[in-house]
Parts: sequence; C-alpha cells; structure tokens
Amino acid sequence: MEDTATLLPQQDSSRSHRHIYEFHIRFGDIDSQMHVNNVKFLGYLEDARLVMFHADPVLAGLEPVRGMVVSRHEIDYKVPLTGVLHAIRVETWVTDLRAASFKLAYEIRDDEHVYATATSTLVAFDVENARLRRYTPAEREYISRFVPAREKP
Repeated sequence: MEDTATLLPQQDSSRSHRHIYEFHIRFGDIDSQMHVNNVKFLGYLEDARLVMFHADPVLAGLEPVRGMVVSRHEIDYKVPLTGVLHAIRVETWVTDLRAASFKLAYEIRDDEHVYATATSTLVAFDVENARLRRYTPAEREYISRFVPAREKP
C-alpha cells in the first residue's frame, strides 16, 4: 500500500483546486481507545503538505516551495477515525494568499465521512538568515494553483 498525491480530476470544477494526499492508517496510529490518536492527525497534515509543496513540484520538474514554517494550526475532530482498511485522504487548498504567508484548509476524509477539518497558517522563512521573508513570484504562482477560482488573488 503506497501513499499517493494528486490534484482532483478537473471534471469536478468546484474542487479542482484541491490537492489530494491518500494514505492508509497504520496499526501504530491506533490508540488504546481503538481510534486514531488525535496527535496523528497533525502528522497526516504534515505529510500532505510535504508532498504538496516539495515532492509534487520536484516530480513536475519545478522548484519546491522552501523555507516555510507553520505559525498556527487549528483542528476540529468530527467523527472518530478507526482502523479502516481503505485509503483515507487529506484534501488541502489555500484560503488566503498574502505576500509572506498563506492559509491552508484541510479535510481528512474518505468518500463517506469527514473525520476532521483543519487550518494552518504558513509563513515564508529565510532559513539562512533566520528571519521572515516574502514568497518569490514562482512560489506564489505555484501556491496560487490551490486557491479556488472565485478567490484567486
């Protein structure tokens, strides 16, 4: 079972801007109450972001978006996620794109349930000089592909 990431097919234009990261629940993700531990959800979000902004651009022959730090996470747990055998996915899109930051929205879901919704704020960071920076035009262009058409900057 391999984790995968893709953009949703274009036939659903209302959701074509969403990045899709699919994965399978691992036994180690299940806690003593027989559902996925809440801390694992943040790991799923991180995995989705890494594929979205690093692996996918590299596979497409583009520069990855580098030097981002999370400044805020907020998560709402909707339905307990148990050790399901089918793939679960993180659907991610951009809700607010600014010069030096952007907000992501997520749904952790399958075809029947939304298990959690979340948001994160990510800021551009100059690792070498240990300070905030602005996103480059190329980074903004890549990030903007995940903004819904009606919200494009």
